[in-house]
Amino acid sequence: MMGMAQFALARRSGIGWVATLLALCLTMASAAAHKGGTTGYATLSIAGQTVRYALTLPTDGFALDRATLSDFAAALARHFQIDADGAACAGVPGEVRPASPERASIEIVVLYACRGPVRSLRVRDGTEAVLGSDHHTIADFQWPGGSKQVVLEKEHREAEVTIAGEAAATGGEMATFASYFGIGVGHILLGFDHILFIIALILPGGRLLSIAAMVTAFTLAHSLTLALSVLKIVTLPAAIVEPVIALSIAYVAFENLALKGAPSRRWAVSFAFGLVHGFGFAGALAEVGLPTAGLVSALVGFNLGVEAGQLLVVALLLPLILWLQRFPWEPRLVKVSSSAILAIGLALLAERAVIGV
Repeated sequence: MMGMAQFALARRSGIGWVATLLALCLTMASAAAHKGGTTGYATLSIAGQTVRYALTLPTDGFALDRATLSDFAAALARHFQIDADGAACAGVPGEVRPASPERASIEIVVLYACRGPVRSLRVRDGTEAVLGSDHHTIADFQWPGGSKQVVLEKEHREAEVTIAGEAAATGGEMATFASYFGIGVGHILLGFDHILFIIALILPGGRLLSIAAMVTAFTLAHSLTLALSVLKIVTLPAAIVEPVIALSIAYVAFENLALKGAPSRRWAVSFAFGLVHGFGFAGALAEVGLPTAGLVSALVGFNLGVEAGQLLVVALLLPLILWLQRFPWEPRLVKVSSSAILAIGLALLAERAVIGV
């Protein structure tokens, strides 16, 4: 039988766990609202003496109309420098496309004219002067017979490309995979709504087999719809997806409150809402952009990154949740935590459904 001192210590640990959980939620909400930089995706198509630079940027932080966007494109053209075979290429802003209900991104095209057929290319990305020092760009270089992907980021703003064939393409596939894997991990760790859903799922605990089934069902479901959406086989608008993701958080938290013990067949709930979360992941990936060369590497890398981030969250929280089940006050702790998550889920639902995504 537990002594009073042990009980008090355990109870303080439990209260501390609630505080930690709430602090984690607030921290992730803050991180989601104040991201430390943006990610852009650029395609540099090389043909003869011409380089076409097409940059896709997320809509967050770039609320620009078409007139302002033209000035924005001109500023980017001044700060993105291209040298071909040691000589500077002249850049002229081309097409600019603002965001629309069908496309949650800004697209800017700059055309560079070089002195002769391009054999080697050197780029200097100085767009941090316009986009901020924490901005980074995934650059996809493409030419007849080859491609290469690099990441232009803080402390690494320059890149050189030799127009070659298969060797460059092979190295580019690995670079694409690594870049999108990191984006997937970051999306989970900063995507506090996805983390809240996972926490609500595993919060009641239960048998390890049941928990594994829930996590696996969620993984299979969102992997399926992520691939279908990226390949444009099935898509859903963000105006539907984002409120339903918020609803999934509130519903699972409500189940924790309304049902006794760990709900049976929760894997089915996990799978159903996982399908919607997959469309949410696809929306985040669309804001970054996908390369035409290395599409499979980018998709697989991003999805595995999401899984790695998800498993990290489960690995950190599950041992603590299982340990707390030893104490008689653990069900009350689950109720308090679930109430907090329910309130957050309903607030997100109201924001996304009434105020807007």
